[in-house]
Amino acid sequence: MKQSYNYNHQIHQSHRSAFAALFLLLLPIFLPNLFAPLGRASPSLFSEWNAPKPRHLPLVEVALHRKSSFKQQSDLWSPLPNQGWKPCIDSANIPRKCLEIEMGIFFFLISLFSLLEVLPEKSQGYIQVFLDGGLNQQRMGICDAVAVAKVLNATLVIPHLEVNPVWQDSSSFTDIFDVDHFINVLRDEVSIVKELPREYSWSTREYYATGIRATRIKTAPVHASANWYLENVLPVLQSYGIAAISPFSHRLAFDKLPMKLQHLRCKVNFQALVFVPQIRSIGETLVHQLRYPSGKLQASAVEVLRGRIDDTEKEGAGKYVVLHLRFDKDMAAHSACDFGGGKAEKLALAKYRQVLWQGRVLNSQFTDKELRNQGRCPLTPEEIGLLLAALGFNNSTRLYLASHKVYGGEARISTLRKLFPLMEDKKSLASVKELAEIEGKASLLAAVDYYVSLQSDIFISASPGNMHNALVGHRAYLNLKTIRPNMLLLGPLFLNKSMEWSEFQHAVINRHKNRQGQIRLRKEEQSIYTYPAPDCMCRA
Repeated sequence: MKQSYNYNHQIHQSHRSAFAALFLLLLPIFLPNLFAPLGRASPSLFSEWNAPKPRHLPLVEVALHRKSSFKQQSDLWSPLPNQGWKPCIDSANIPRKCLEIEMGIFFFLISLFSLLEVLPEKSQGYIQVFLDGGLNQQRMGICDAVAVAKVLNATLVIPHLEVNPVWQDSSSFTDIFDVDHFINVLRDEVSIVKELPREYSWSTREYYATGIRATRIKTAPVHASANWYLENVLPVLQSYGIAAISPFSHRLAFDKLPMKLQHLRCKVNFQALVFVPQIRSIGETLVHQLRYPSGKLQASAVEVLRGRIDDTEKEGAGKYVVLHLRFDKDMAAHSACDFGGGKAEKLALAKYRQVLWQGRVLNSQFTDKELRNQGRCPLTPEEIGLLLAALGFNNSTRLYLASHKVYGGEARISTLRKLFPLMEDKKSLASVKELAEIEGKASLLAAVDYYVSLQSDIFISASPGNMHNALVGHRAYLNLKTIRPNMLLLGPLFLNKSMEWSEFQHAVINRHKNRQGQIRLRKEEQSIYTYPAPDCMCRA
């Protein structure tokens, strides 16, 4: 009897062990995030369960009960005054003498190649470009492609947008931008076609991926001069009637170009590139809801706001601010900074850094303190929330969060949400039907964020990047308020754990007075898309 019991017990134990083993084998399939510490967008769930507590708790506690005066709110929300600059991208607005000088330089460059013969009026052939990167990098590439077509007197084929290896978005130009508007606005500047004629239908992305092709230009240097294209691309056009340039991102210089060509780049960026009606419609719906909320609040938000909204806060009524929060795992790892997640987070980011960049990260040779004193650490959601609070944004502020996935998930932005209980994003404002149209398509999601950001009363970006650069330039062109965080100030401030709120707020306000959209003239080698003055703007 005893032997029978032992036998049955052993069988039962073996069955339990087998089920346990099977469970462990199947767990990664059903819950992959638990076993994906190297995922690009966010950490594993284990890391999120152990999300760091607020690192600046004394400042947060004061900020949660902050109040702002009527004058502070009035100054904060008031639009920028006229700064003496206006958009200036039409040839008619260029002084005749300047235009003659600039075009003289342009044709002199051409003459170096063509032995004093200007290009004929007939198109030299077709130009194709293949653009990688995210939406805003591709946007700048499109502007450069039009300018290069102008230099070569070529016909531009609507640019091909490569599939982003990170987000796997296959959205095309026509999915994002209004192609008919694009062609129509530029019809007097450059010849543009939606697709190649049948005789060149062989010139495809797949064709160039399968071998070395005489019509592909893959040696274009970063920030190449106009003369480089005349020397290296024009002969291909003249020989074959077509040239495909890949890669093409950042492949045209910002300096030593004729004024008319600079104006053309800005005309593409600010007038020709308009989102398709679908994106504009969704964006306008979100803007309307931000400006005219229905009054429906979550219970927690009601409790936070009850008794705190007084007459001084009506200055911001009907207005909203957009926060572009770029705090993904790539940025966190590449910065080599400490974000308060302890040894486990440090180890995970170090491994991730090794996998992606094989240790070739300059910041990793510095300590966290050194990096922060140099302003080289991205602001966390908690820190950007404290900056906004110090600037005067209060708990009745309508804040739109423009971001993809935040490293650490909801746990990482919990303090920011407490500071701004009326914070919204695409998912909280768009309908189920609207979300279904853009869900899983990173470029369309980014386009909606761009539209909402451009329409906002105030825009602030937590960290530099292509979207930051594109919107800073676009809003400067339109004279809209844009706050640029002073990283050299904020790094040391957040290292000081004994600083009181009044001292912190005083430093923030004083050092951001001249960082709210004031025109900054472009310097040599700087991007015309970030600094449109003076190339694309005239003195009013």
